[in-house]
Amino acid sequence: MLVTLFGFISGAVIGAAHAPWWQSAPALRPTSLVSELGPLAALGLSLAVFGLIAGGTLVLERRRHRRPTPAAGNPRRGRWRILRGPWPLAAGAVGLALVNFATLALAGRPWGITSGLTLWGSKTLAALGVDVAAWTYWSNPGRAAALHASVFTDITSVMDFGLILGALAAAGLAGRFGPVRRVPISSLVAALAGGLMLGYGALLAYGCNIGAYFSGIASGSLHGWLWLVAAFAGGVLGTRLRPFFGLSVERSAGGEGC
Repeated sequence: MLVTLFGFISGAVIGAAHAPWWQSAPALRPTSLVSELGPLAALGLSLAVFGLIAGGTLVLERRRHRRPTPAAGNPRRGRWRILRGPWPLAAGAVGLALVNFATLALAGRPWGITSGLTLWGSKTLAALGVDVAAWTYWSNPGRAAALHASVFTDITSVMDFGLILGALAAAGLAGRFGPVRRVPISSLVAALAGGLMLGYGALLAYGCNIGAYFSGIASGSLHGWLWLVAAFAGGVLGTRLRPFFGLSVERSAGGEGC
Protein backbone atom coordinates (compact mmCIF):
# COMPACT_ATOMS: atom_id res chain seq x y z
CA MET A 1 0.00 0.00 0.00
CA LEU A 2 2.91 2.36 0.59
CA VAL A 3 4.11 1.60 -2.94
CA THR A 4 0.60 2.29 -4.22
CA LEU A 5 0.53 5.61 -2.34
CA PHE A 6 3.89 6.56 -3.88
CA GLY A 7 2.56 5.60 -7.32
CA PHE A 8 -0.66 7.57 -6.74
CA ILE A 9 1.24 10.72 -5.80
CA SER A 10 3.59 10.30 -8.78
CA GLY A 11 0.71 9.68 -11.19
CA ALA A 12 -1.17 12.72 -9.92
CA VAL A 13 1.88 14.95 -10.42
CA ILE A 14 2.37 13.62 -13.96
CA GLY A 15 -1.31 14.29 -14.58
CA ALA A 16 -0.87 17.86 -13.33
CA ALA A 17 1.97 18.35 -15.80
CA HIS A 18 -0.19 16.99 -18.65
CA ALA A 19 -3.37 18.80 -17.56
CA PRO A 20 -3.23 21.57 -20.23
CA TRP A 21 -3.25 19.00 -23.05
CA TRP A 22 -6.29 17.22 -21.65
CA GLN A 23 -8.11 20.47 -20.88
CA SER A 24 -7.71 21.59 -24.49
CA ALA A 25 -9.49 18.45 -25.75
CA PRO A 26 -13.19 18.60 -26.77
CA ALA A 27 -15.49 18.36 -23.75
CA LEU A 28 -19.14 18.24 -22.81
CA ARG A 29 -20.54 21.20 -20.94
CA PRO A 30 -20.79 20.83 -17.13
CA THR A 31 -24.21 19.45 -16.20
CA SER A 32 -25.82 19.84 -12.79
CA LEU A 33 -28.87 17.68 -12.16
CA VAL A 34 -29.94 20.15 -9.48
CA SER A 35 -29.87 23.05 -11.94
CA GLU A 36 -31.52 21.05 -14.73
CA LEU A 37 -34.23 19.26 -12.72
CA GLY A 38 -34.46 21.02 -9.36
CA PRO A 39 -33.30 19.70 -5.96
CA LEU A 40 -36.18 17.30 -5.25
CA ALA A 41 -36.30 15.79 -8.74
CA ALA A 42 -32.50 15.42 -8.82
CA LEU A 43 -32.53 13.70 -5.43
CA GLY A 44 -35.40 11.44 -6.47
CA LEU A 45 -33.65 10.45 -9.70
CA SER A 46 -30.41 9.68 -7.86
CA LEU A 47 -32.20 7.56 -5.26
CA ALA A 48 -34.08 5.71 -8.01
CA VAL A 49 -30.83 4.87 -9.82
CA PHE A 50 -29.26 3.76 -6.53
CA GLY A 51 -32.25 1.51 -5.96
CA LEU A 52 -31.94 -0.03 -9.42
CA ILE A 53 -28.23 -0.68 -8.88
CA ALA A 54 -28.84 -2.27 -5.47
CA GLY A 55 -31.74 -4.36 -6.77
CA GLY A 56 -29.82 -5.52 -9.82
CA THR A 57 -26.85 -6.45 -7.67
CA LEU A 58 -29.02 -8.58 -5.36
CA VAL A 59 -30.60 -10.37 -8.34
CA LEU A 60 -27.21 -11.18 -9.84
CA GLU A 61 -25.84 -12.34 -6.49
CA ARG A 62 -28.80 -14.65 -5.89
CA ARG A 63 -28.50 -16.13 -9.37
CA ARG A 64 -24.83 -16.86 -8.91
CA HIS A 65 -24.67 -17.75 -5.20
CA ARG A 66 -28.35 -18.31 -4.32
CA ARG A 67 -27.95 -15.69 -1.62
CA PRO A 68 -26.05 -12.36 -1.34
CA THR A 69 -22.37 -12.66 -0.51
CA PRO A 70 -21.80 -11.58 3.14
CA ALA A 71 -19.81 -8.45 3.81
CA ALA A 72 -16.09 -8.91 4.33
CA GLY A 73 -14.71 -9.03 7.86
CA ASN A 74 -15.58 -10.89 11.04
CA PRO A 75 -18.82 -9.54 12.53
CA ARG A 76 -18.41 -8.28 16.08
CA ARG A 77 -21.04 -7.45 18.62
CA GLY A 78 -21.07 -5.31 21.71
CA ARG A 79 -20.12 -1.78 22.58
CA TRP A 80 -16.54 -2.02 21.24
CA ARG A 81 -17.68 -2.69 17.69
CA ILE A 82 -17.52 1.02 16.89
CA LEU A 83 -13.75 0.89 17.51
CA ARG A 84 -12.86 -2.58 16.31
CA GLY A 85 -15.33 -2.89 13.44
CA PRO A 86 -16.61 -3.80 11.04
CA TRP A 87 -19.35 -1.17 11.13
CA PRO A 88 -22.82 -1.95 9.78
CA LEU A 89 -23.26 -0.61 6.24
CA ALA A 90 -25.87 1.92 7.40
CA ALA A 91 -23.53 3.30 10.07
CA GLY A 92 -20.73 3.63 7.53
CA ALA A 93 -23.03 5.46 5.11
CA VAL A 94 -24.15 7.90 7.79
CA GLY A 95 -20.53 8.46 8.80
CA LEU A 96 -19.53 9.30 5.22
CA ALA A 97 -22.45 11.71 4.90
CA LEU A 98 -21.50 13.47 8.15
CA VAL A 99 -17.89 13.82 7.02
CA ASN A 100 -19.05 15.37 3.75
CA PHE A 101 -21.31 17.81 5.63
CA ALA A 102 -18.40 18.77 7.90
CA THR A 103 -16.14 19.30 4.88
CA LEU A 104 -18.70 21.54 3.21
CA ALA A 105 -18.98 23.60 6.39
CA LEU A 106 -15.22 23.91 6.99
CA ALA A 107 -13.79 24.03 3.47
CA GLY A 108 -16.76 25.40 1.54
CA ARG A 109 -16.53 22.59 -1.03
CA PRO A 110 -17.23 18.85 -1.25
CA TRP A 111 -14.85 16.30 0.20
CA GLY A 112 -11.76 15.53 -1.89
CA ILE A 113 -8.44 13.72 -1.53
CA THR A 114 -6.40 13.87 -4.73
CA SER A 115 -5.50 17.57 -4.67
CA GLY A 116 -3.66 17.09 -1.38
CA LEU A 117 -1.58 14.22 -2.74
CA THR A 118 -0.83 16.21 -5.90
CA LEU A 119 0.36 19.05 -3.69
CA TRP A 120 2.72 16.76 -1.73
CA GLY A 121 4.34 15.43 -4.90
CA SER A 122 4.64 18.85 -6.52
CA LYS A 123 6.17 20.41 -3.41
CA THR A 124 8.68 17.55 -3.31
CA LEU A 125 9.68 18.23 -6.93
CA ALA A 126 9.91 21.96 -6.18
CA ALA A 127 12.27 21.20 -3.28
CA LEU A 128 14.42 19.21 -5.73
CA GLY A 129 14.65 22.21 -8.07
CA VAL A 130 11.83 21.54 -10.55
CA ASP A 131 9.92 24.72 -11.47
CA VAL A 132 6.43 23.26 -10.97
CA ALA A 133 5.09 26.77 -10.25
CA ALA A 134 5.39 27.44 -13.99
CA TRP A 135 2.96 24.63 -14.80
CA THR A 136 -0.49 25.72 -15.98
CA TYR A 137 -2.09 23.54 -13.29
CA TRP A 138 -0.43 25.60 -10.54
CA SER A 139 -1.19 28.98 -12.16
CA ASN A 140 -4.58 29.09 -10.46
CA PRO A 141 -4.27 31.63 -7.59
CA GLY A 142 -5.62 29.25 -4.96
CA ARG A 143 -3.35 26.40 -6.04
CA ALA A 144 -0.35 28.72 -6.34
CA ALA A 145 -0.89 29.91 -2.76
CA ALA A 146 -1.09 26.30 -1.53
CA LEU A 147 2.09 25.42 -3.42
CA HIS A 148 4.06 28.12 -1.60
CA ALA A 149 2.49 27.58 1.85
CA SER A 150 2.89 24.82 4.41
CA VAL A 151 0.95 21.62 3.73
CA PHE A 152 -0.57 22.05 7.20
CA THR A 153 -2.43 25.12 5.95
CA ASP A 154 -4.05 23.08 3.17
CA ILE A 155 -7.37 21.61 4.35
CA THR A 156 -7.25 18.65 1.96
CA SER A 157 -3.70 17.75 3.03
CA VAL A 158 -4.65 17.84 6.71
CA MET A 159 -7.63 15.58 5.97
CA ASP A 160 -5.36 13.19 4.03
CA PHE A 161 -3.00 13.01 7.00
CA GLY A 162 -6.00 12.25 9.16
CA LEU A 163 -7.15 9.50 6.78
CA ILE A 164 -3.76 7.78 6.92
CA LEU A 165 -3.54 8.02 10.70
CA GLY A 166 -7.16 6.90 11.04
CA ALA A 167 -6.55 3.88 8.81
CA LEU A 168 -3.52 2.89 10.89
CA ALA A 169 -5.49 3.30 14.11
CA ALA A 170 -8.45 1.32 12.77
CA ALA A 171 -6.18 -1.52 11.65
CA GLY A 172 -4.49 -1.58 15.05
CA LEU A 173 -7.78 -1.59 16.99
CA ALA A 174 -9.11 -4.38 14.79
CA GLY A 175 -5.97 -6.45 15.35
CA ARG A 176 -5.16 -6.41 11.65
CA PHE A 177 -2.05 -4.22 11.62
CA GLY A 178 0.63 -6.48 10.17
CA PRO A 179 3.35 -4.76 8.12
CA VAL A 180 4.84 -7.00 5.42
CA ARG A 181 8.44 -6.37 4.41
CA ARG A 182 8.84 -9.11 1.83
CA VAL A 183 6.58 -8.55 -1.15
CA PRO A 184 6.80 -10.46 -4.46
CA ILE A 185 8.17 -8.42 -7.35
CA SER A 186 4.98 -9.02 -9.34
CA SER A 187 2.91 -7.56 -6.50
CA LEU A 188 5.20 -4.52 -6.31
CA VAL A 189 4.85 -3.98 -10.06
CA ALA A 190 1.06 -4.22 -9.77
CA ALA A 191 0.99 -1.82 -6.82
CA LEU A 192 3.18 0.73 -8.60
CA ALA A 193 1.37 0.48 -11.94
CA GLY A 194 -2.03 0.61 -10.25
CA GLY A 195 -1.00 3.59 -8.15
CA LEU A 196 0.27 5.49 -11.19
CA MET A 197 -2.99 4.93 -13.07
CA LEU A 198 -5.05 5.83 -10.01
CA GLY A 199 -3.21 9.11 -9.49
CA TYR A 200 -3.17 10.09 -13.16
CA GLY A 201 -6.82 9.20 -13.67
CA ALA A 202 -7.93 10.91 -10.46
CA LEU A 203 -6.19 14.13 -11.45
CA LEU A 204 -7.88 14.18 -14.85
CA ALA A 205 -11.27 13.18 -13.43
CA TYR A 206 -11.13 15.93 -10.79
CA GLY A 207 -11.03 13.39 -8.01
CA CYS A 208 -11.02 9.73 -7.05
CA ASN A 209 -13.89 7.68 -5.69
CA ILE A 210 -14.35 10.40 -3.05
CA GLY A 211 -13.93 13.68 -4.91
CA ALA A 212 -15.26 12.59 -8.31
CA TYR A 213 -17.75 9.86 -7.43
CA PHE A 214 -19.03 10.36 -3.88
CA SER A 215 -18.83 14.16 -3.78
CA GLY A 216 -19.76 14.47 -7.46
CA ILE A 217 -23.04 12.59 -7.11
CA ALA A 218 -23.79 14.22 -3.76
CA SER A 219 -23.38 17.61 -5.44
CA GLY A 220 -25.74 16.67 -8.28
CA SER A 221 -23.03 16.66 -10.94
CA LEU A 222 -23.51 14.34 -13.91
CA HIS A 223 -19.80 13.62 -14.04
CA GLY A 224 -20.10 11.55 -10.86
CA TRP A 225 -22.37 9.08 -12.67
CA LEU A 226 -20.05 8.98 -15.68
CA TRP A 227 -17.19 8.25 -13.28
CA LEU A 228 -19.19 5.35 -11.82
CA VAL A 229 -19.69 3.72 -15.23
CA ALA A 230 -16.02 4.09 -16.17
CA ALA A 231 -14.81 2.90 -12.74
CA PHE A 232 -17.06 -0.16 -12.86
CA ALA A 233 -15.68 -1.14 -16.27
CA GLY A 234 -12.14 -0.52 -15.05
CA GLY A 235 -12.79 -2.57 -11.92
CA VAL A 236 -13.95 -5.54 -14.01
CA LEU A 237 -10.87 -5.25 -16.22
CA GLY A 238 -8.56 -4.86 -13.22
CA THR A 239 -10.03 -7.95 -11.55
CA ARG A 240 -9.37 -10.02 -14.65
CA LEU A 241 -5.77 -8.74 -14.80
CA ARG A 242 -4.94 -9.62 -11.19
CA PRO A 243 -3.87 -13.25 -11.89
CA PHE A 244 -1.19 -11.95 -14.29
CA PHE A 245 0.46 -10.30 -11.27
CA GLY A 246 0.12 -13.31 -8.99
CA LEU A 247 -2.81 -11.78 -7.10
CA SER A 248 -5.99 -13.60 -6.15
CA VAL A 249 -9.28 -12.58 -7.74
CA GLU A 250 -11.21 -13.08 -4.49
CA ARG A 251 -9.35 -10.40 -2.56
CA SER A 252 -10.23 -7.80 -5.19
CA ALA A 253 -13.85 -7.72 -4.07
CA GLY A 254 -13.20 -5.30 -1.21
CA GLY A 255 -14.25 -1.65 -1.27
CA GLU A 256 -10.86 -0.02 -0.92
CA GLY A 257 -10.91 3.72 -1.32
CA CYS A 258 -8.19 5.96 -2.73
